[in-house]
Amino acid sequence: MSRGGQPDRTRICGCTAAAGMGPPIVLFDYQETRSREHPRRFLGGFKGYLHVDGYSRYHDIENVTLVGCWAHARRKFDEALKVLPTAERKKPTAARMGLEYCNRLFKIERGLKDATLEERHAGRQRLSRPVLDEFLAWLQEQSGQVVPKSALGKAVSYCLNQWTKLVVFLEDGNLELDNNRSERSIKPFVTGRKNFLFANTPRGARANAIAYSLVETAKENGLNPYLYLEYLFERLPNIRTDDRAAMDELLPWPDRLPEPIRRRGKKG
Repeated sequence: MSRGGQPDRTRICGCTAAAGMGPPIVLFDYQETRSREHPRRFLGGFKGYLHVDGYSRYHDIENVTLVGCWAHARRKFDEALKVLPTAERKKPTAARMGLEYCNRLFKIERGLKDATLEERHAGRQRLSRPVLDEFLAWLQEQSGQVVPKSALGKAVSYCLNQWTKLVVFLEDGNLELDNNRSERSIKPFVTGRKNFLFANTPRGARANAIAYSLVETAKENGLNPYLYLEYLFERLPNIRTDDRAAMDELLPWPDRLPEPIRRRGKKG
């Protein structure tokens, strides 16, 4: 994004946290442009699902299946509802109906929160798929009736354009309904950016990406990030950075670290 005269840049945040896939990792990457070549190179060799928000630069990446985000779809209907006069918002308008379809899907997911991967997959086939079929028929009907550039028109178009990606979550119980987990990892970076305007060079931006990767990955693994960084600063000067085994012991996986660091939210 280009902001305040700063160089155009792309920040990619990936989070893998599904059961059976190893420890969760949050990884930030800095690039000076938003070229589609950057995510292609960054994800080179990766095979599997990629949960994104519909950004076109992620399209056509080899060996990747894109998973859509229902939080983004829901938000567009919520925005369409909010532009209506107050007296109309509680009526059964098309904007409210679209929002309620999304809400039904999220309600189903809350009910499957503690299910096993197999139970979640089966539950989605039984409960979510009929809602999706009904919603798609409704969207196709609405597409010929709404003003394309209106808030409602944009909400309907987004869902139809993203539909093949929005339904991918049905394929695997590991997949989530939205990419809010990734969004939450990005939020501290966004809210804090005014505090590090000094990072106005590519080198500084890359250093910042590394620091945020460490902190957010520590948080995803239930670590106290303050104590984890303190531990790194104490240990790193005393080991050789080309010693792969020694460096591996410093990674933010709980089973390799002292107990106090694993107590999230405590400093002692």
